[in-house]
Amino acid sequence: MAIPPFSTDPEGSRPHFARLRELRDALAREIPGAALGELSMGMSNDFEQAIGEGATMVRVGTAIFGSRQGRG
Repeated sequence: MAIPPFSTDPEGSRPHFARLRELRDALAREIPGAALGELSMGMSNDFEQAIGEGATMVRVGTAIFGSRQGRG
């Protein structure tokens, strides 16, 4: 799972997502048979970039439910 530093430009997250994918792929080569099918990364602000880099799970709560500010 990866949550990169927040940026107003979603493209700023792409290098972090690409690196996590690279690490997952390298680990899969080193440990054949390891259960590494899921790649959880990306949130409402940058999920498109995460999917572009191979995410299989994204967290989009804010896009669906709105901001938590003002909720009690």
